[in-house]
Amino acid sequence: MIETEKIEQLANEALTDEYFIVEIRVNKANVIEVTIDGDNGISIQKCVEVSRHIEHNLDRDAEDFELSVSSPGLGKPFKVYRQWVKNIGNRVEVTIAGNKPVSGVLKSVGPEGFDLEIKTLEKADGKKKKVEVNRTESFRFDQKPEVKNIISFK
Repeated sequence: MIETEKIEQLANEALTDEYFIVEIRVNKANVIEVTIDGDNGISIQKCVEVSRHIEHNLDRDAEDFELSVSSPGLGKPFKVYRQWVKNIGNRVEVTIAGNKPVSGVLKSVGPEGFDLEIKTLEKADGKKKKVEVNRTESFRFDQKPEVKNIISFK
């Protein structure tokens, strides 16, 4: 079986500082799945470059394998810290097990967690009509939040 560490090393050789590995999976049948991203997104061309670099540095005569290199995809949960940082200022949905999803703008990220600006409609004191209120809610990474981008076609 091809080692995940070998694939990680080869992928990193093909990536510059603006790109990063999100996930590498290698199963017993040597099906290799590499997911990469970039601080400013990732192009198909970059995925092809990484795929070619990995493929040219593995010996098919020693072990047969299947390789795919792709971007994380829209609507997929964040897996690595750099994805949170990359998405500061974007609308995201946060789900913590057992709770209703919350959506808002990712305002800041730190080593322990992140802050989300949430807009809600609330009744103001003495008023009948609800008004829009901005509040910031903090989440910790140890809460194991599932965070993903909200796709908007407005």
